[in-house]
Amino acid sequence: MKKEFQFIEGEVLCINKPLHWTSFQVVNKLRWLIKRKLKVKKIKVGHAGTLDPLASGLMILCTGKKTKEIEMYQSAHKEYIATIKLGASTPSYDGESAENQFYATQHIDMDLIRQTLASFLGESQQYPPIFSAIKIDGKKLYESARKGKDVELRPRSISIQALELLSVEMPYLTFRVACSKGTYIRSLAHDIGKVMNSGAWLTKLQRTKIGDYELKNALDIQDFELLMKS
Repeated sequence: MKKEFQFIEGEVLCINKPLHWTSFQVVNKLRWLIKRKLKVKKIKVGHAGTLDPLASGLMILCTGKKTKEIEMYQSAHKEYIATIKLGASTPSYDGESAENQFYATQHIDMDLIRQTLASFLGESQQYPPIFSAIKIDGKKLYESARKGKDVELRPRSISIQALELLSVEMPYLTFRVACSKGTYIRSLAHDIGKVMNSGAWLTKLQRTKIGDYELKNALDIQDFELLMKS
């Protein structure tokens, strides 16, 4: 495990974001640890793509001069392991809001599941969740959504390279998805439910890969903290 870091010259750090942490909290925590280690008042630290608080997994953080490379990592393809629940939906498409609509699932069999997942492969137009940080007219969507305001959503071009079914324990499906930048797995969950003539929402999400960087090589925040004390 690497113990000699060059934070000013620049480091690319792979961190395993814990569940319920915001991406901002991860950046703040690492910046504080690095400043304490170096005994400096300022150090550039930025992340190459957010993860929702209800998601866990790989985040790439850049320090010092490497922050100039953030856009390169943001543009990289990503992989996730996702679990969705069929037969219900939530306004946020995940567990941030409560189930508010319910649907039949008796008609859903393995053939329908496989056909549905296959239909999402390739390029498509995806509508982002209304509870998202995308800005429209200078305001983040979730700010308008929480105030009950109507917002005109605009679809975005995405690409899904792989959608591999890992397990079926009705009403839950777990799958691996490899996708382009800007893909919302929450929206994918919602759309899968609609195609199955049912409903679905994202119950669990873990990012496992960004470009060539993998979660298995990432540091837990506690491990990074120990390194900064050594």
